[in-house]
Amino acid sequence: MQNETDLAQYFFVDDLPGSSIPSSRLRNILENLQRAQQLSSQNLRFLEGQGLNALSQFAQTAQPYETFAIQARAERSRRLFALNARREAEQAARRAQAAEEEKHQAAYWAQRKSERLARESDPKHIAKIRNQELRSRFGLDQFIEADDFPKVMAILRNLDRGQRLTDDDSLWLKTSGQEYFSEELQIAFHQREAEYFGEEYKRTGDQWHAVNASSHYRKCKKPREADQLLTSIPAQQKIVAKLQSALATTHGGVKRDLGRLDEALTLGTKAHEVTPRDFRPCTLLGAVNFELGNYAEGHSWYCKALERGAKERDVDYDLKGIFSRANQSQRQEIRAFLLAEDPIRFKWVIKS
Repeated sequence: MQNETDLAQYFFVDDLPGSSIPSSRLRNILENLQRAQQLSSQNLRFLEGQGLNALSQFAQTAQPYETFAIQARAERSRRLFALNARREAEQAARRAQAAEEEKHQAAYWAQRKSERLARESDPKHIAKIRNQELRSRFGLDQFIEADDFPKVMAILRNLDRGQRLTDDDSLWLKTSGQEYFSEELQIAFHQREAEYFGEEYKRTGDQWHAVNASSHYRKCKKPREADQLLTSIPAQQKIVAKLQSALATTHGGVKRDLGRLDEALTLGTKAHEVTPRDFRPCTLLGAVNFELGNYAEGHSWYCKALERGAKERDVDYDLKGIFSRANQSQRQEIRAFLLAEDPIRFKWVIKS
């Protein structure tokens, strides 16, 4: 018995799916023909309905196989030609549809691009984006009250242009507008102030400007710039005590920021010797000794600072900063020392 493929090829219907599927109607018809069995009228109508006229005629007459083969082969060729034509038509339709969709998409994105360019060229949109960028850069992504918005944005634009803030704007940020005085904004503010006083020192030679510039450099986290500026000041034999102390104290604070604590101690001691009644060198010496682990010595210097006019809240703020930066072992030591000195005043170390 011929296999399914051979039988389908023998009757020239191998292009039709049902010809090789067992138990399909066409397959059953082929097997009946192979066994020379007469086909029912229903099967004959089925063949004619499928356009298999050569096979129908071959089943009903004593037609030679060679004659049938010529006709059946021609029918198969016509079917294959029609199938290819349909496939090509379907492919052409799909290509046309894809081209239409591509055209539609291109038009859609062209429209979106046109709208985006129109928005981006709109002065209001440009101003809005610029405001958003400025607010983000200066850490002001939070809600800004409508009444405060013009003032806040004017401040940001001035700083962005490298300008100093006016005294009124500076005071407003530190009072009514302090909720907008973000860390990023403070750094930018102190950066501009440091640059201004640094230029004033170069222009006038007034060393008080160098002191102010260095103080602002410290606050904008640029102690190296402050160190370079103060180191560049030429040594002078005759200088008023207050300025000499201010230079030494400021430079000592810079050295402390840089982790050069021994140099900070030397400068703080020098400042205290020049102005023994000034609390600022005492505060510096208190902080440096605490950071060195000399807690009793540091506490003594802080007490001297309080006696000379320092505010207790400022001293405690300084201690909190030292405590927060200390490692776990140092924190335990500082906690034990401060609680032994004053458990009420320094109770904040318990929760820290």
